[in-house]
Amino acid sequence: MTVVDAHLHVWDPGRAAYDWLGPAMSPVDRAMRFRDARPALRTAQVTAAVLVQAADNDADTDLMLATAATNPEVVGVVAWVPLDDPDRARARLAVLRRDPHTVGVRTLLHERSDQDWILGPDAGAGLALLAEAGLTFDYSTSSPAALRHLPELAARHPTLRLVVDHLGKPPVGGGREDRAEWHRLIAAAAQHPRVHAKVSGLYSASGALDAWTTDEVRPFVEDALELFGPERLMYGGDWPISVLAGGYARTWEAVCELLAPLAPDDRAAVLGGTAARFYRLDPALLDAAHGAAV
Repeated sequence: MTVVDAHLHVWDPGRAAYDWLGPAMSPVDRAMRFRDARPALRTAQVTAAVLVQAADNDADTDLMLATAATNPEVVGVVAWVPLDDPDRARARLAVLRRDPHTVGVRTLLHERSDQDWILGPDAGAGLALLAEAGLTFDYSTSSPAALRHLPELAARHPTLRLVVDHLGKPPVGGGREDRAEWHRLIAAAAQHPRVHAKVSGLYSASGALDAWTTDEVRPFVEDALELFGPERLMYGGDWPISVLAGGYARTWEAVCELLAPLAPDDRAAVLGGTAARFYRLDPALLDAAHGAAV
């Protein structure tokens, strides 16, 4: 089985600006390269990885593409383009699409002061460009509240493939009312068949990131499986943020435990098949990744 980690980061403050990356993020507030992640990936028998942007600038994207060029396990890159500047976005996309690793786009929505920015006309024009280009959009959130935009986005852009990062940051460790509100919002998004979600980044909603337990995460994964089905869910290890949440091995083992009740084909979908289909990963790159892993 090909196991694809659909949400992995690399970054290097010496090559790109990461405004959110400071001492509070120690010990990952330094260059975190793919070679640093490789031991954990191989221990988990993860075959391939999709790199996801970590800063709203071209330098971060260039770093990811350079990483992909020298590490065959990297089979996709979710880049950044200035969605609210359609002319610049169109020009940048023309360059990025020359590289078969480019599969999608993300922007750090949760870092913006305008929480409704993604619904603006300029961002809408940028999203239309992604749909036209056959690229995906990763929808980032810092809380479930941002999920309220997804039904409208899906209706406005019916051909755009959308994926909700980290299941929309459910209230792991929170109360029943918080879970009910998250469920209401994620259920509305899941009604749109082109909306997918990542089983990733499921850490404590308050306090220390590593305070979560598998049993606290379980109801959210079970809800997601019911709402999306395995064919619209994909695994993401969220390295190196997962280092702060108890380590990659701990998050991987939790996901394996939570997916264990599934039929083999359904488990294979979440652990790789959905990501390969959603991102339209190049079969040649997947073959190369598998060869490197073995």
